[in-house]
Amino acid sequence: QVQLVESGGGMVQPGGSLTLSCAHSERTLDTFTVAWFRQTPGKEREFVTRITWTSQHTYYDDSVKGRFTISWDKAKNTVYLQMNNLKPEDAAVYYCGAKYGVAASDNRNSYNSWGQGTQVTVSS
Repeated sequence: QVQLVESGGGMVQPGGSLTLSCAHSERTLDTFTVAWFRQTPGKEREFVTRITWTSQHTYYDDSVKGRFTISWDKAKNTVYLQMNNLKPEDAAVYYCGAKYGVAASDNRNSYNSWGQGTQVTVSS
């Protein structure tokens, strides 16, 4: 399994921005997919966005499309999630997950490596 460490969470006002980081242990994750999920108390972990190592292809949930951007800095072994125009409903613990293969999946059960999560709070 790949070791993942998230960072960058915090508190921000509605309309503000945050950048989350997901550092991975392996130098290369060829044919891997990394995704961001989020979870609020009492709810299941839900898909936010994903990116593949090989093609850098990205995909976003409709709820964040146009506001969030996922990117992969291979030199730094880090996947970023730039979040703009944050809304109160974006508040959650954000997790990055990794899976082998580039087959598209928004299902959390497809990802077998997870970080510890980072809290994002959006409040005025």
